[in-house]
Amino acid sequence: MLGLVVFVGGWEAAVRCGFLPVSMVPAPSSLGDAWLDEVRGGFWQQAVWDSLQHYSLGLLIGSILGCALGVVCGMLVVVDSLLEGVVRLLRPVPGLAWVPFAILWFGLNTAGATFIIAISVFWINFYAAYGAVKGVDPEFFELAAAFGHGSFLGRLGKIVLPASAPGIMAGLRTGLGQGWMSVVAAELFGVPGIGARMMQASSLLATDVVVVYMLTMALLYAVTDFLFGFVRARVLRWQP
Repeated sequence: MLGLVVFVGGWEAAVRCGFLPVSMVPAPSSLGDAWLDEVRGGFWQQAVWDSLQHYSLGLLIGSILGCALGVVCGMLVVVDSLLEGVVRLLRPVPGLAWVPFAILWFGLNTAGATFIIAISVFWINFYAAYGAVKGVDPEFFELAAAFGHGSFLGRLGKIVLPASAPGIMAGLRTGLGQGWMSVVAAELFGVPGIGARMMQASSLLATDVVVVYMLTMALLYAVTDFLFGFVRARVLRWQP
């Protein structure tokens, strides 16, 4: 907290003393008025609502598909071998590179933004789940087979999911942050939301409004991460 106070105080002093031009960097003391103007105009509420829809859908789809495929590839050597080449081909492609296809396939709407966010979140969860499953002690599978749980579903329910849960939860948490970063990229091209509002403000050199939405996104991430902490603690309550 002290570091944050020093940072904001130094930022305010630098602007007031002229070390930072007001036209390029807004003073922290001006952000409150800028936020109130956005709220009174209804822009802030609408942008947050739009982005929350894109974020929630993209996070949900990307997380479920990434975790599911990562677990399956980690458990089944045949599937892992079949998809290895596809994974190596597509993994290096950043989410931003899919923007032209998102526009062509879905248009500048919620579906297009959701697609970009889901792609970005997918790989994080895929590799987290894949690594977590691969890290399960093979002796557990032998033990499960000895107790009659040698089938795919038996190993999945009795061994893989409990043993790999910490790794999967770590991937989900990382995906929460990646999802918010992808929201900006997905909306910068005109899909209504925080990213689009930031672009509109920057085109008018309204840097105070841009910073307001940057802080809004940081706040939203903090809230989602805080709430996820409760879910993680409940899922992993068996851990010491």
